[in-house]
Amino acid sequence: MSRIGRLPVIIPAGVKVALTDSSITVEGPKGKLVQALRPEIKVAHEGNEIIVSRLDDQRESRAYHGMTRQLIHNMVVGVTAGFQKDLAINGVGYKAELKGNLLVLSLGYSTIIEYVIPAGIKMVLDGPNKISISGFDKQKVGQVSAEIRSLRGPEPYKGKGIRYASEHVRHKVGKASAKK
Repeated sequence: MSRIGRLPVIIPAGVKVALTDSSITVEGPKGKLVQALRPEIKVAHEGNEIIVSRLDDQRESRAYHGMTRQLIHNMVVGVTAGFQKDLAINGVGYKAELKGNLLVLSLGYSTIIEYVIPAGIKMVLDGPNKISISGFDKQKVGQVSAEIRSLRGPEPYKGKGIRYASEHVRHKVGKASAKK
């Protein structure tokens, strides 16, 4: 049995859960999230807990058991506390600024990059070189962070580019000059 899948999801006060045969809806102070459910997985709402179990012991059912429980847990945490990712921009002349729902990035290219901030995502700049991305949907926060990071990923020789604030970039030694 899945160690993560057998744990119940505790529903805090102020969170409403609606369960149908094919989906689960979690609504809280920060927003509302809907997740489709797999037919191999059974979800039950008992009191202030959500119990996730599988119908059979097939390989696919075992694989979706823990994942479904964790997705539901992330929904509950998202609508109550939310999620946040921090990005750091390193490099001479590299900077970011917010203009309405656009994130304008200068990353050493000949043109500036304008990234449209999707609905449900909030961005805050802590200076020109720090971006804080927050929202109630963990998947969307992670996707937006990854898309912004991919615009100019960190390079290993000088460390220039966009990286996660907690990410460590290993530096490589540059090419040694030939001595004659």
